[in-house]
Amino acid sequence: MAAGVKLLLGCQPVLEVGESKIKVRADSVPDEGRFLAHRWLPSCCALPWYKRYPDPVPETLIPPLQPALESDLEPQNINWQTTSNRQAHHTDKYYNQNLILRRGQSFDVSLTLNRPLRSGESLGFIASTGPSPSESAKTKAVFPLSNGTSGGGWGAQLISQTDNTLTISIFSPANAPIGWYTLSIQGNNFTLKLGTFILLFNPWLQADGVFMSNQAEREEYVQEDAGIIFVGSINRIGMVGWNFGQFEGDILNICLSILDNSLNFRRDPTTDVARRGDPKYVGRVLSAMINSNDDNGVVAGNWSGSYPGGLDPRNWNGSVEILKEWKRSGFRPVRYGQCWVFAGTLNTVLRALGIPSRVITNFNSAHDTDRNLSVDVYYDPKGNPLDKGSDSVWNFHVWNEAWFVRTDLGTSYSGWQVLDATPQERSQGVFQCGPASVIAIREGDVNLDFDMPFIFAEVNADRVTWIYDAYRNTQKQNSLDTHTIGRYISTKAVGSYSRMDVTEKYKYPEGSSQERKVFEKAMGKLKPNSSFGPTSAGGMANEDREPSIAGKFKVTGILAVGKEVNLALMLKNLTSDMKTVTVNMTAWTIVYNGTLVHEVWKDSVTISLDPEEEIQHPVKITYAQYEKYLKADNMIRTTAVCQASDEAELVVERDVILDNPTLTLELLDQARVRKPVNVQMLFANPLDEPVKNCVLMVEGSGLLLGSLRIDVPALRPKERSRVRFEILPTRSGTKQLLADFSCNKFPAIKAMLSIDVAE
Repeated sequence: MAAGVKLLLGCQPVLEVGESKIKVRADSVPDEGRFLAHRWLPSCCALPWYKRYPDPVPETLIPPLQPALESDLEPQNINWQTTSNRQAHHTDKYYNQNLILRRGQSFDVSLTLNRPLRSGESLGFIASTGPSPSESAKTKAVFPLSNGTSGGGWGAQLISQTDNTLTISIFSPANAPIGWYTLSIQGNNFTLKLGTFILLFNPWLQADGVFMSNQAEREEYVQEDAGIIFVGSINRIGMVGWNFGQFEGDILNICLSILDNSLNFRRDPTTDVARRGDPKYVGRVLSAMINSNDDNGVVAGNWSGSYPGGLDPRNWNGSVEILKEWKRSGFRPVRYGQCWVFAGTLNTVLRALGIPSRVITNFNSAHDTDRNLSVDVYYDPKGNPLDKGSDSVWNFHVWNEAWFVRTDLGTSYSGWQVLDATPQERSQGVFQCGPASVIAIREGDVNLDFDMPFIFAEVNADRVTWIYDAYRNTQKQNSLDTHTIGRYISTKAVGSYSRMDVTEKYKYPEGSSQERKVFEKAMGKLKPNSSFGPTSAGGMANEDREPSIAGKFKVTGILAVGKEVNLALMLKNLTSDMKTVTVNMTAWTIVYNGTLVHEVWKDSVTISLDPEEEIQHPVKITYAQYEKYLKADNMIRTTAVCQASDEAELVVERDVILDNPTLTLELLDQARVRKPVNVQMLFANPLDEPVKNCVLMVEGSGLLLGSLRIDVPALRPKERSRVRFEILPTRSGTKQLLADFSCNKFPAIKAMLSIDVAE
């Protein structure tokens, strides 16, 4: 044995070479050496075995020397750089503490190993999503750590190395499925889970199908967490505030769990998760899941005017409490919603997931059930509106538009797409609607996916009025109107609370030759064998000649709950002959979608009109008559069926909306982040009777955690109420505080206050 070299074998073998000592792992001693050591030196022997032999030791007894191996490479810690990554990915507004990333954009992590990475050693990563990740379904990706970029797929690039710490940039594809991901690391003999992150759509990235280039629009349609929704009627457009709250604590997790509760996921989770990279697929699934029909989705719809075991849809201030309640109840439908509730909630989920979206209101919205592009409205000869047939005209209807490319239809149909979560008609067996390209609607391309005929009819259908006589079992067409459906299509303007009219995005100007051409094109695609008459697609002509009188209802007094409703029926003789006119009038309280609640007034008169004379006949409906039957919509439908002898009836109709008393919110001091501040609510009972069961519900993202419920004492006739409550702003900027006041006489009074919060 060479001089100065000693080999010690024992519990901790050490090879001494000159001044240095190298520990030899037991498993590095060759089998032969182990055998010899065992044979010649019992483990109980205190002397080293080589000392029992003369120097030099026989070569056959010396185990062959091997270079000692370094310890295996092992990860010890990962720093997700959550703060900087979330800022870079525009996800820093989420209160959720998870790492939230946008697809197609790299993110950096710092990985600490137990020793430096040597040249030639390799590390790899696995990114996976869903319950059964697979590379073929693109829900699992295995990729190595390299020095270059990934070329569009998943990849990991070594940016720098300092001692044992690697800075690594990880890339995801711009079309990756969105959702929860697990990131694992692979070495020569280990696979270790590093942690989880959420991947969202990326409207900041041109390669993503949801890319939106305009920064102001992106801020509004992705980052804005409060807004307004237009409601009312064409004569009286109103608005309600809505708290989208997509950044609130658990909301993003709940939004992702909506996808995991869908029918598609339950039937085939592998395929469903794989398709979540496609915004049109995600949008369609969400349009089904926001309503509870078919799938135990988020909100149960109710248009009856009676809301047992739940909230009147008008009482909601936003989506946050709805989504939290859905999760809290074990994913049971939240009661109750109507169209703006479905649209407000879907808007929250779309924005939370990174799909630019906005809320759209269509006034005089047609519900065409039989795909003939006309809606049939019925009255009896006494002037009563009839709940006959399945078509209807809603005073307003609210849906969503989401922004993404339509690779399935061609780029000319990209941009805004209609999604409607209100359960109206089944599509492919399920209550879902859209996406339907707004451009395709405008051009009458009703043959394209999805649900184009229904949405085209909502904004374009002809309205056909019929007089139905139950005694004679006869019905005759009274009039056909091509102009009233699809009016004042509205959305919130970018950066302000003003109304932006988008009607021209949906159709050419009413009455223009282009508009009729598109209508006939659409009808030709739906019913290729039908012929087109001069009045409408169906060629229906009036059975009688046009009436010789004209009429309309005019408001002559203040429209307010608790006050008498004063209208006038204006009748005009259009001829140079005397006319005797029989007029049958009714008034019904209604729900905004036309559901009849109760008749509250009726009258019949005979009026004589001189040639070309115009008269006003007064209509008075007292509070006592309508009080018990008025719903939260505050809507009354007045109708007059007017008939001059031996002529066609003239049907005059008007829906009036009564104003609620004012609810006022006042900020009592400057609002600052993390400083409590008082707000005051003011309300005066306008009635000559007490109001009781008063409740104030308040919410506002960035202003208070959750919502506030305050029981307000009963109010005597004409008494004023003043209630103070405290809010605690958590974010700076302009925030929206929303309040709903309800009592036995006023089911839903709304107020909204914009608050500028300083740092």
